[in-house]
Amino acid sequence: MDNRTGEMQVFLRVVEAGSFSEAARLLRMTPSTISKLVARIEARLGVRLLERSTRRFSLTAEGQTYYERSQALLGELDEIERAVSHGATATGGIIRINSSVPFGVHGLEPLLPAFWQDYPHIAVDLSLSDEVVDLYLDRTDIAFRSGRLPSSGMMARRIGTPKRKIVAAPAYLARHGQPQNADDLAKHACLGFNFRRLAPVWPFKQNGRIVERSVRHLLLANNGESVRRLALAGAGLARLAEYHIRDDLAAGHLVEVLADAIESDEEEIHAVYLGGARLPQRVRVFLDFVVPRLQQFLQPG
Repeated sequence: MDNRTGEMQVFLRVVEAGSFSEAARLLRMTPSTISKLVARIEARLGVRLLERSTRRFSLTAEGQTYYERSQALLGELDEIERAVSHGATATGGIIRINSSVPFGVHGLEPLLPAFWQDYPHIAVDLSLSDEVVDLYLDRTDIAFRSGRLPSSGMMARRIGTPKRKIVAAPAYLARHGQPQNADDLAKHACLGFNFRRLAPVWPFKQNGRIVERSVRHLLLANNGESVRRLALAGAGLARLAEYHIRDDLAAGHLVEVLADAIESDEEEIHAVYLGGARLPQRVRVFLDFVVPRLQQFLQPG
C-alpha cells in the first residue's frame, strides 16, 4: 500500500522538531524507525534530503523543496476532507484558531460577529490558552503568538507591539504604598505567570539598558485573565499588556506604577499560520478580515 502521505507527515515532524529523537518522542516511534523511514524516502527519490552530523542535521536544497511541497500537499488534503465533511463552499468550512486568553477575549472575540456577517459559512474552532501550541501537531490553522518568533517554515503577519505596564488596584496601593523604584518590588506581592521562565524576575530599564529584578510572586498563573482578576481584587502588583487592562485603567480600577522604569517593556504579537502560497481560502479571508482590525485594536488607547 502506498503510504507516501504518512512518510511526508513523519518527515515534516523531523524537520520541525529539529532532531530524530525529538520527532520520535512526539510521534511515539523509535529514533531508528524514523531514521530508516527518512532513508527510505531518500532511496526512492534518489536524492539526499538531510545532511547529517553526529548531533544535528540540515536540509539540502532538495530537502527544502520536499518539505515545502509536502507541507502544501498535506494542507490541501486536509482542506479537501474538511470541505467534504462539512459541505463547505470556497469560503466555508472550519478555521481552527489558537490565541492567548487575554488577546482572544479582548481582541479577537469581539470581531467574530462582524466576520460571520460577511462569511456565515465559516465556522471558528477557537481555543484560548497562554501556552504555545504546535500548529502542525494540533491541526491549528492560525495561532496568535506573543514574543520573538523562532526560525521555522511557518508564515506570519505582524499584528503589533503592545507595551506592558505594572499595575495595581487602588486598594492594594492604599495598604502597601506605591513602589518608587524597581528595588521596592522586593517589598510587594507580585502576580505573575508559571510558563514564561523559572526565575522570578521582571525586566526594567536602567541607565539605558534592560536589567532584571527579583520579585516575590504571591501568584503564578497559566493565563493573563487570572492575573488581571487577582490584581483587580487587590492581591498585588501585576505586569500586563496595555490592551489587556486598558478599560481597567480608564475606569480607575487599576493604577499604573513605575511607568518610567518599564518604558521599553514590550512584546510583538503575530498571526502565525501554515500554508504559504496554497493558503486555504477560508484562512486567507479570515486573516484579511481580522489582521487590520487587530492592528488597530493594539494601538494605545
